[in-house]
Amino acid sequence: MFEQEDEWVSKTQMKKQMNDLQALGMELTKLSSDTLKKIGLDEELFEAIATYKKITSNSALKRQAQFIGRLMRDTDPAPIEAYLAKLRGDNAAHNAFLQRVEQARTRLLADDGAITQFMADFPQADAGKLRTLIRNTKKEQEQNKPPKNFRALFQEIKAVMEAGQSDASEEGQDWEE
Repeated sequence: MFEQEDEWVSKTQMKKQMNDLQALGMELTKLSSDTLKKIGLDEELFEAIATYKKITSNSALKRQAQFIGRLMRDTDPAPIEAYLAKLRGDNAAHNAFLQRVEQARTRLLADDGAITQFMADFPQADAGKLRTLIRNTKKEQEQNKPPKNFRALFQEIKAVMEAGQSDASEEGQDWEE
């Protein structure tokens, strides 16, 4: 049952680990096929999840869930858990990044000179597009219109900051406070 090099694991712990893996597999069944492809599951597990989604009989669902759990034992759960955490918004680093993007947007809207600093920190950014989005967002806010450009500005800043994330960590400290 146990080898001398390996740490001994009780039967209860093994069952808990297997139930946890099966629960993780059941979380995967709630995702769309496109999302599952992004995770990079092995083909057999992907097919088992697709089959689970098609089954309507309760007893067959239970058997398929156990099969998914067994397949999960052969899969490294860490990347799957990390991806699911990111989808749920549990990832602290990702949340902190989104807050930095929000702060950058606020600063760009509040201070006309902030775009110069932003362009210095992220030279790959399209200055014309940013200026247009900032101008349209301000106009939108003045007229109490829906925040279409406000959201577009966020997405643009996010894309720029993601592309230059390694550069930003070295140079763009102002945008990460």
